[in-house]
Amino acid sequence: MHHIGFFIYPGHQMLDLAGPLCAFEFTRHTLGYQHYALSTLSVSGGTIVSSGGVGIDSSRADDALLDTLIIVGGEIDQMLDRVQIQAVTALTQQAPRIASICTGAFLLAAAGLLDGHRATTHWAFARQLQHQHPNIKIEADQIFVEDNAIWTSAGVTAGIDLALALIEKDHGSDIAHKTAQELVVYHRRPGGQSQFSPLSIMAPESDRIRIALTFIRNHLHEPLPVSRLAEAVHLSARQFSRLFLHETGDTPAKAVERLRAEAARLRLQDGSEPVEQIAQAVGFSDPERMRRAFTRIYGMPPQAIRRQRNATLATA
Repeated sequence: MHHIGFFIYPGHQMLDLAGPLCAFEFTRHTLGYQHYALSTLSVSGGTIVSSGGVGIDSSRADDALLDTLIIVGGEIDQMLDRVQIQAVTALTQQAPRIASICTGAFLLAAAGLLDGHRATTHWAFARQLQHQHPNIKIEADQIFVEDNAIWTSAGVTAGIDLALALIEKDHGSDIAHKTAQELVVYHRRPGGQSQFSPLSIMAPESDRIRIALTFIRNHLHEPLPVSRLAEAVHLSARQFSRLFLHETGDTPAKAVERLRAEAARLRLQDGSEPVEQIAQAVGFSDPERMRRAFTRIYGMPPQAIRRQRNATLATA
């Protein structure tokens, strides 16, 4: 038996718990036996009320012996109570594998577990996590990240992707694939796929970064190295890169790629331009580079997005 404990607290998010837990549970159908022993843990034990107002039964965390500890996401203020941090710190000292779902990364960070590591969280909280814990290398556009037996995932349904990745680590890709089929979910979004949080809905704090984003949008078809963006807002390249990452959670290069992909996607959906022509128009140097960007950001190549659009029109 491989013992997995899900750590919860008042205000935890039920889907962050239920999605991954069910993924591990369903392996009994694909394996033919129950490999994972699953439990929900809390500081006090007993019923713990989720952010949706539903109570979940739990066992006391200090009684647990675990192979994998998973910190469930939820309300950040609630999870960062001193007793929660102490409990997680104690649990991580005896669990060989540690993971967090969504904002659960804040609890791992508060316990000092993520210092010096690569990590991710829900895109809407990535900047906050980076600001509060500058020693963590936040990869804000990742579905999940594995770094030295510490796993972190993006928001809500990304927890299922993380669970499937852990199942694949334990039992191979075939079992993970069959488990995904049991769950009727995509097998499986790769960790490197973007969470798809377009920068157009992000709100930088400073005028300089807002100006930089506008400059990028207006010059997508041109070369946009960091030096040029920095010059546009009268900063050194180093100052600009640090400020941009702090305020958006993305590097300038990733932001440029994302905005180019967003512009290309709209053109793919709105017309019949050749992919090669669109790639040139939005600043990708060639269709292959655009294809790689689309796969990272949207999980599919440009041609698949166009086929979806054509299928929708055909049935309209």
